[in-house]
Amino acid sequence: MENKFETAIELFDAANAKDPNKEIWNGKEYPKEVLYGMRMSEKLAIFAPDASLAVKLAVRCQHICRWEVPRDSYEMNRIGYLTWRRGLYKFHAQKASEILEKVGYDQIVIDGVKFLLQKKQLKKNAQTQLLEDVICLVFLDFYFVNFSEKYTEEKLIDIVQKTWKKMSDKGHQFALKLNFSENSKELLGKALS
Repeated sequence: MENKFETAIELFDAANAKDPNKEIWNGKEYPKEVLYGMRMSEKLAIFAPDASLAVKLAVRCQHICRWEVPRDSYEMNRIGYLTWRRGLYKFHAQKASEILEKVGYDQIVIDGVKFLLQKKQLKKNAQTQLLEDVICLVFLDFYFVNFSEKYTEEKLIDIVQKTWKKMSDKGHQFALKLNFSENSKELLGKALS
């Protein structure tokens, strides 16, 4: 089982290594989605170290090959954004299931990962909620500062409030302990007041 898991992670990372988008982290260049997958796995290991196998697999491939479905291939409005997101859920689930089948996982594991990647029963299913918490924590910890440079304060407050609504109480408590910049702390304070 351990070997299968490691092989799946290697194959997820190999697929994401084709990402043409790059990001520098601690002086090293990474394909963007490889770095995202690593951050997701690391955050899960701290936040919920005894997570199920399906969650551990889903966090690593949550954005698998995302660049293949660019945002601008859909209308640049709210409806286009939501349609893009729903399409991505199915796209990621399909990509992940192909890799998991190749590795030799049974249908129960594959279906569990697909269920999670499609964000089914958010707020009702503990595993889907755990995945969503990790997504939100990784966003707040690693992407919020750069994100905040692109938008008005009003828009950022709205984004933080929407992110916060998706999270569990445990996720909220963990998020409040993240090492935010002074600007980010101020924005969070305004969004959560």
